Amino acid sequence: MANKPKLMFKKLVIFFSLLLSGYLSFAQDFPPKSNTLVTDYTNTLSADQKQRLENKLLAFNDSTSTQIAIVILKSVGDYDINEYGQQLGRKWGVGQKGKNNGIIIVVAMADHKLTIQTGYGMEGALPDVITQQIRVKDMNPRFKAGDYYGGLDVGTDDIIKYTKGEYKADPKQAQTEKEDSSSPIGFIIIIVVVILIVIFRNRGGGGHVIGSRGGASPFWWFLAGSMLGGGGNSGWGGGNSNSGGGGGGDFGSS
Repeated sequence: MANKPKLMFKKLVIFFSLLLSGYLSFAQDFPPKSNTLVTDYTNTLSADQKQRLENKLLAFNDSTSTQIAIVILKSVGDYDINEYGQQLGRKWGVGQKGKNNGIIIVVAMADHKLTIQTGYGMEGALPDVITQQIRVKDMNPRFKAGDYYGGLDVGTDDIIKYTKGEYKADPKQAQTEKEDSSSPIGFIIIIVVVILIVIFRNRGGGGHVIGSRGGASPFWWFLAGSMLGGGGNSGWGGGNSNSGGGGGGDFGSS
C-alpha cells in the first residue's frame, strides 16, 4: 500500500512530461509571421495570381481595416484544420488590434483540407454557417477541379461582399459560436480536474474515475473529448465539408 502513492506520483510525472513535450511541439509547428496577406508555401499559385489576390486584399484592408489573410501549406499534420487556422490567426495577429476583425483562409494541399476562420469582431457579418456555405458552394468545387486560384478568388469576393453588407445572411442561419475549448489550456484544465477527483476518491470521496486497474472510466474520456471538441475537417477531395469551418479566433490581439 505504501508504494501506491509513489507509483501514482511517477505516473503523473511521466504524464505531465509528455503533455509538456506535446505542448512545445504544438508551439513549434507554425511558420513565422508573413509580411504579405497571401502566403503560398507550396508554389500552388503563379506569381501573377498571388499578386492579383494580394492587391485585392490590400485594397480591402486599406478601405475597411478588415484584414483577410490566405495561407497555403503542404499539410497541417495531425492538427485539426480549424484549430490550426485559429491558432495561426492568433499567432500572426491577423486583423486590427482591438477590433479582432481578421479573417484567415488556410489551405492544406496534401491533406485536401481548407478552413475559413474569423476573429470575434467579424462573427456578426460572417457567421460559421456562411463560411461553410462559401466553402461548399464556391471554393470546394473549384478546388476539386484543380482551380485553386479561382476558388480563392471567388471565396474572398464572397467574404468581402458579406463583410461590406452587400450580401446578407438569413437571420435563421445565425448561430452562436462557443469559445474554442480544444486549446492546450482547455486540455490541461480538464486533466487537472480529473486528477483532483482521483485525489479526493483516494481520500474516500467516492466517484468512479479511475478503475481498479488504473483505466479511466469511458464516461470521463467521453466527457473530456466532448469538452476538447474535434471541429470539422473541411475537405474538398471527397465532396464533404463538415461543420465548424468558421471559429472565433481573437485575431489582431497580438
